[in-house]
Amino acid sequence: HTMDSEVGEVLLYYCYCEVKDPEKLCAWQKALCQHLHLTGKVRVASEGINGTVGGSKVATSLYIEVMLSQPLFKDILCQEDFKSSAGGAHCFPDLRVGVFKEIVPMGIDPKIVSYKETGIHLSPQEFHREVEQYLSQASQGQSNTILLDCRNFYESKIGHFQGCLAPDIRKFSYFPSYVDENLELFKDKRVLMYCTGGIRCERGSAYLRSKAVCREVYQLKGGIHKYLEEFPDGFYRGKLFVFDDRYAICSNEDILSACRYCGTLWDQYKLCSSQHCRQLVLTCPSCRNKGLTACCPVCQEKELKVTSRASGQTLKEECECTRRRPRVPIEYVSQRAPDAGK
Repeated sequence: HTMDSEVGEVLLYYCYCEVKDPEKLCAWQKALCQHLHLTGKVRVASEGINGTVGGSKVATSLYIEVMLSQPLFKDILCQEDFKSSAGGAHCFPDLRVGVFKEIVPMGIDPKIVSYKETGIHLSPQEFHREVEQYLSQASQGQSNTILLDCRNFYESKIGHFQGCLAPDIRKFSYFPSYVDENLELFKDKRVLMYCTGGIRCERGSAYLRSKAVCREVYQLKGGIHKYLEEFPDGFYRGKLFVFDDRYAICSNEDILSACRYCGTLWDQYKLCSSQHCRQLVLTCPSCRNKGLTACCPVCQEKELKVTSRASGQTLKEECECTRRRPRVPIEYVSQRAPDAGK
């Protein structure tokens, strides 16, 4: 099938808008993707649409064209809103289009914390300048800014902005509790936040602003994706985690993370080899060859047991890694000297 074999691309986009009939939009979207032989994931809700799809270059450019001419998105979505990277239909196992309550799963009713209350959007250039300023002030120990990564720990582990605060959380739905538990940390701070493509910041910044403790909240428009297009060798180091079978895309050669077993520099994820577990693991080729292919010793042992047991029983997706990590980490706030500038 020639359409699949050529190098295609993967698109990432979102659009907040009022959707009167999500079911209808969902059916249309599914038919469109099937027609263009696109695979991927699309979330539809009354608050908009969020998707990542892969296919041939011909198919993805047609997709963009159709999306831009869809009356619902007409004056909101533009060409710039589609982030693209090399890939294709093979980057996803299948096509999933569904209706959800939120287009990004933060777990807070959009009626309570709306994307309409977001922080101030900064272009990649503006964000770059802000980070530059932040890093130079921080090196002199006098910054009132927090550079906040609002992604999950396994994403920030393999790539992040220098000097960032990256919460050790497993899901974006833990982000609100992270903010609640660490309000003291954000008090009177300027917060620069970023995520993969910009969408988590839309809700995350709105949530942080709703707490009314920060001085200002800024967010990177278009996310790391757009930043790397302009600054492939800027302040973002390491790989960019993506939610498809590629796991990561690369813009610089830095390796920031290590093999879980031997500590050698390594940043290529594989799924834990234990059947019941869906966690990602960093294990280098030589450790893999030794059979160290699970995310932790508990899983490694379970795997051996499972193989020798009648396949009737399923084990719960819970292991040492998950149990040892606090669901929501509490950051240590050093006692600041009273602010002389006040």
